[in-house]
Amino acid sequence: MSPRVVLPAGVSSTSFERALAGFQRVVGPAYVLRDPAQLLPYRKIMIPAPEDEHEPSAAVLASSLSEVQGVLAVCNRYKIPIWPISTGRNLGFGSAAPATRGQVILDLKRMDRILEIDPVLCTALVEPGVTYQQLHDHLKDRSIDLWLDFPGDGPLVGPVGNTLERGTGRTAYADHFAHACGMEVVLADGRVLRTGMGGLPNGTCWQSFRYGYGPYLDGLFTQSSFGIVTKLGLWLMPAPASYRTLLVQYGRDRDLAAAVETIRPLRLRGVLANPCALTNATHMLTAVTRRAELFQGTGPVPDDLVLDVGRQHGIAAWNATFSLYGTPEQIAPNLDLVTRAFQSSGGRVSEYRDGSQANELSLSAFSLLDWVGGGGLTWLATVSPARGTDAAQQRDLARGILARYGLDYLARATVHGRDLHHLVAMVFDRRDLTAMQQARDCFRELVAAFTDNGYGVYRAGIDAMDDVARSYGDTRREVNRALKRALDPNGILAPGKSGIHVGGA
Repeated sequence: MSPRVVLPAGVSSTSFERALAGFQRVVGPAYVLRDPAQLLPYRKIMIPAPEDEHEPSAAVLASSLSEVQGVLAVCNRYKIPIWPISTGRNLGFGSAAPATRGQVILDLKRMDRILEIDPVLCTALVEPGVTYQQLHDHLKDRSIDLWLDFPGDGPLVGPVGNTLERGTGRTAYADHFAHACGMEVVLADGRVLRTGMGGLPNGTCWQSFRYGYGPYLDGLFTQSSFGIVTKLGLWLMPAPASYRTLLVQYGRDRDLAAAVETIRPLRLRGVLANPCALTNATHMLTAVTRRAELFQGTGPVPDDLVLDVGRQHGIAAWNATFSLYGTPEQIAPNLDLVTRAFQSSGGRVSEYRDGSQANELSLSAFSLLDWVGGGGLTWLATVSPARGTDAAQQRDLARGILARYGLDYLARATVHGRDLHHLVAMVFDRRDLTAMQQARDCFRELVAAFTDNGYGVYRAGIDAMDDVARSYGDTRREVNRALKRALDPNGILAPGKSGIHVGGA
């Protein structure tokens, strides 16, 4: 029995078969996957959308720059759309699945070489298949005293994919793209671009100085479909002499504004080296219990119940964590300063252990999925000015809309400096079609409401990319289309990524 064929849009079965044969000549038959069983890992998603809407037609596993170029040559010949992934663990945003049905997955996990570590300049050069766990182990095994900054699902994902999505972490190097330097990019026509100082034939500063000469191009290849990044330079954090991680707890929900007003000046003055994350009680409870053990009624878990159970586990309405890094002599005055600042705004300060702020990998973030069960997760990722009034307005907007759909408010508001990232986890049972549709409708309403109030979404799942792109206005979309036509006239690279299309979609 022949496998069920999912064809790319506008591609005939004859052209598709010829393209598959071409891919096999480039990477070898074993690395061209088309059987439904082989494609299951690329279909599985957590977001509130049917898998069929994002079903790939095949997957190609390239292992080198030349193979990526060969795959693109085949794609251009037969007009095959291709969706590049690194580790395919973009969980809650679409995992490994493409934005539109029928695309071929270009899986780069076989490109997993750590090409260079410079312990003096504290840099690394890696391929897209390298995971944070792999890089962490590489440094540890060689006694190289450098730290990594991890996203929540750190062991499973890689720095290339996370950085290109402009992901964040918890240390002083939390802004991952701000600590990247130098890219090797394969353009749609197969040409290779090395950004920054990488264009020099015998360059010595590719991972040390990011700008090079002329326009700064690296940002074009983040959250876009303008090229395929096959190498990325990273700046790594020198291990501090010591550190102290603190927990600041605020007992009332309305204290969120005061907490933000306390954190922002400490961040802007450099007293706090890393972003300060404020996690609400419901989110914190996902680490110690399940929703059904607390509440069997309809609608969100009542606030008074959340706070009561939270107190039993040492959890407050809002829980802020951050670290102080340096020598004990450097830490002491800052510890005194932050303690007085937080106490004056109503916070309770105590010592805390959080390995994510100290070069420790963990899968503890996935306890979030056990809150409801059923494998459904999507993220609302919005940004606002780091002002208490804005934080409170975002909280109230999100909580009100989520409640109308019976969903709990699971939130983390992170003050990075002048900006505040408000990350809301929407968890639901994907096995329940009604619950999935409610989550989908709720997410769309949230995006519309936040946009209407001037709060943009800064990262979106594959099911929401067009909606979010439209929220940024026609001119932005027209410029993206112009760049897409110039760099990828056949539109083969990740159609629909971040709402970018060759045509007028």
